[in-house]
Amino acid sequence: MYDFIGDIHGHADKLEALLHKLGYTIRKGSYAHPDRKVIFVGDYIDRGPKIRETLDIVRRMTDNGNAIALMGNHEYNALCFHRQETEGGHLRKHLIKNIVQHYETLKQFQNRQKEYDDYLDWFLTLPLFYETENFRAVHACWDNANIDYLKSVMPDGKLTDALVYESAKKGSRLNVAIDETLKGKEITMPAGLSFTDKDGTTRSEIRIKWWEDPTRSNYKSISVIPLEELPTTPIDTNLLPNTNYYSKTEKFVFFGHYWLKGNPSLYRNNICCLDYSVAKQGYLVAYRLDNEKSLMDGKMVWV
Repeated sequence: MYDFIGDIHGHADKLEALLHKLGYTIRKGSYAHPDRKVIFVGDYIDRGPKIRETLDIVRRMTDNGNAIALMGNHEYNALCFHRQETEGGHLRKHLIKNIVQHYETLKQFQNRQKEYDDYLDWFLTLPLFYETENFRAVHACWDNANIDYLKSVMPDGKLTDALVYESAKKGSRLNVAIDETLKGKEITMPAGLSFTDKDGTTRSEIRIKWWEDPTRSNYKSISVIPLEELPTTPIDTNLLPNTNYYSKTEKFVFFGHYWLKGNPSLYRNNICCLDYSVAKQGYLVAYRLDNEKSLMDGKMVWV
């Protein structure tokens, strides 16, 4: 039996409160449950006040076999931020917005370079996806074509240093697969439209519901984040990365990433997003999976 936990972003106090609420206690140095195991869907670092403490909790749980921790886009970004390109610079450019995103992590590891380097090495051990006979888990998007490709180049679901460098080549098959898996799918908004995201950045692309049929959707309904300025006109299919979508008959899939608001609830009885903006005064959310044949709102727990 598993408890899936969404994006934590350095909010260790909320994580401990949620673990206690789920019945986990500290045993042999890490949180554990007599009958259950946690699957973390990524994004442990950046933004929050207790990033080191969060990493310590998650890592101890995984090291002791009490949890499985997946990679999020923030852990991937950190790997790229600290890897130098051969021609100078870094795989993730040190632009102001990228530095600001990592600022809390860097500040909290100030004068602890060795400890931080050790965590960067640990990030490489985190799989990008996890699957059993009954469910799937990923940080942002389970696209079967992308996951099949990733399995072909990383059978254990884990990046190597060489694959990190290969993945940074814009437009490569690996780059696209990892980008969509860890950051989701996007489409361009109709001409002239844009919006300001949670960090104050102006954007003209929207994250889409990859579990909805895009050929039967419109701009407003396909957007993960509700935007009043989006029209209800059909989507220009030429803008779509592909027309694949996650059908109602596939396995349960659990993910985070999307900064949802309000009280946690399911999109569909096999679709569960667990990111409810804990770093923006929202909730840290879990789903308690037992033997149910269909996901239920009542199985979601939050603090």
